[in-house]
Amino acid sequence: MSFADAGLDEIRFHLLDGRLERYLEVIDECHRVGINVGIELPCEPDKSESLFKLLDEINGTNVQFLNLNELEITVGNQENMDVRGFNLSGAMTAAAEGSLELGIKLKQHAKDMSFHVKFCSANFKDAGQLRARFRRRAEVTLRPYEVLSDDDTILFGAIPTEEIDARDDIEELSSQLELSDGWIRYDSTARRIEMPLSAAEAIAEFVDVQVQLVEVHPTHERLEVSVVNLNQHR
Repeated sequence: MSFADAGLDEIRFHLLDGRLERYLEVIDECHRVGINVGIELPCEPDKSESLFKLLDEINGTNVQFLNLNELEITVGNQENMDVRGFNLSGAMTAAAEGSLELGIKLKQHAKDMSFHVKFCSANFKDAGQLRARFRRRAEVTLRPYEVLSDDDTILFGAIPTEEIDARDDIEELSSQLELSDGWIRYDSTARRIEMPLSAAEAIAEFVDVQVQLVEVHPTHERLEVSVVNLNQHR
């Protein structure tokens, strides 16, 4: 596939008609050549039933993540939003009422499914100043093995590990991957070994344990945005 040969490592489908089956053949081919496959949709409160159905349809396929964007009321779509009965969720946001609540329910519904659900709030998308502050903070606090994404979030690789096994696993990984001090560490709160994403991608298909791509906000709390499995182990 030419996209993969050109270096494309992720593709997102928008399912303009809300139907998954017509995209499955392309999704499977993208997965076969090593492209991470995701779906991105607005979280529309009046389409709750079809969105829950879509989650069940995605489960077990080669889709690795679903991005749900909080529905916004803008000058361009206000008339359509009025017809559909949507109101603003608050005075300080353009988000449609009910979108956030539905997103939380959908994320909970999919927690044990084969893919990860990420909900992107209108406040986060629109907060340019906040993102600039995040970037400045991240550039100062970024750990050696972490990288900044185009969305100003932090990316790194991880292997879920119990603390009792962490020291031996880190020693073995450090030796095999030639990682210096500071380039691999154990997070006892998240119960995972963290390392460069490039290292995680390099070993994902050769190890018999779960390997992940982790995305977090560059805040003090390091709020987890998404986790994508890099191999078939769960």
